[in-house]
Amino acid sequence: MTRSPLAPAAFPDLPVIEGVRFAAGAAGIKYADRTDVMLVELAQGTSVAGVFTKSSTRSAAVRDCQRKLGNDAPEGRAAILVNSGNSNAFTGAAGDQSVAAICDATADTLSLDAGRVFTASTGVIGERLPHDRIVGKLADLSQNLTDAGLEDAARAIMTTDTFPKGACATVEIDGTPVKIAGIAKGSGMIAPDMATMLVYLFTDAKMSQPALQALLATLTDQTFNCITVDSDTSTSDSVMIAATGTSGVDVTDSAGFTKALHGVMLDLAHQVVRDGEGATKFVEVRVSGAASDEEARTVGLSIANSPLVKTAIAGEDPNWGRIVMAVGKSGAQADRDRLTIRFGDITVAENGWVAEGYSEEAGAAYMTQQELLIAVDLGLGGGMASVWTCDLTHGYITINADYRS
Repeated sequence: MTRSPLAPAAFPDLPVIEGVRFAAGAAGIKYADRTDVMLVELAQGTSVAGVFTKSSTRSAAVRDCQRKLGNDAPEGRAAILVNSGNSNAFTGAAGDQSVAAICDATADTLSLDAGRVFTASTGVIGERLPHDRIVGKLADLSQNLTDAGLEDAARAIMTTDTFPKGACATVEIDGTPVKIAGIAKGSGMIAPDMATMLVYLFTDAKMSQPALQALLATLTDQTFNCITVDSDTSTSDSVMIAATGTSGVDVTDSAGFTKALHGVMLDLAHQVVRDGEGATKFVEVRVSGAASDEEARTVGLSIANSPLVKTAIAGEDPNWGRIVMAVGKSGAQADRDRLTIRFGDITVAENGWVAEGYSEEAGAAYMTQQELLIAVDLGLGGGMASVWTCDLTHGYITINADYRS
């Protein structure tokens, strides 16, 4: 698959997180000889938190993780196992049996409690997972665990992704460096509640499970729940974080750590959008002047999810009337005569009409850029929100029309 034109130049050089080891391999879940499974081993004392899709048809793996979270015995080791090529969603009791078999086998292989094994699956919905292939690969994976395997792990969880996604940060707290590294997959079926998206974050910081869970939920709402590619919500969305505590630094009340983690999560969220299926434009929709932050987000998502807006962007057409349409249909409060629309620094419309001095030529020239800002001020209050999206091209149709063939 052709690499997205919006992709970063290279996979970042991610730091080693003490207390975490990775392995990846080819289990033949959908394609022969394709890296499609990753195993993560987490050291004793690691806190694990997760945020998941709210889909009522969420996968067996998601339901299992949700049941287990919070049972973080401080003395317990843990593991994460992820496969691509099959989502194990809408597979009935067989899906639950596959999850149980994988968790039990992983626990036996690594000599830990099955209640501390967290799994995820991504790929085609409605097909039984050949979990025996994963189980048969566990011995090899366990023998190849390494603390430097994050990039291989990132490649193992890809489906229609055109590039592996990684991000990192190091923040000094009380004179001690604390490291954060993360990987993600996601390209299509991307919408708040998180997307067909898997994200795994690792840090050597120390934090209790309840505090880690609360922080992850807050930051997910500010990052992964502010992106959309196609408005569709997956059955498998998972964002998980593991804090090994090996740095010895408790970051529970650290603003510096929170800011650094937010930065890593936002970087990964933006990379998911940049790899949107068929995407050629990266777009920020910035809404201000709303009656509340919630209403600003409602307007932002209405614009970002509009097929008419997204196809106009793909065609480099500065059709600002479609922005007006999306604001009006959002359900949020809006007033025609207070509305202002800008493309970057270009004021397009204001005071209920096209802006004086605006030219279609200037708008069209702006739309040729790869990275775009659509700014809308509603003129009603102090509510603000940003949403990130991409354009909708023929490439998206091609990828999804042939997804199972």
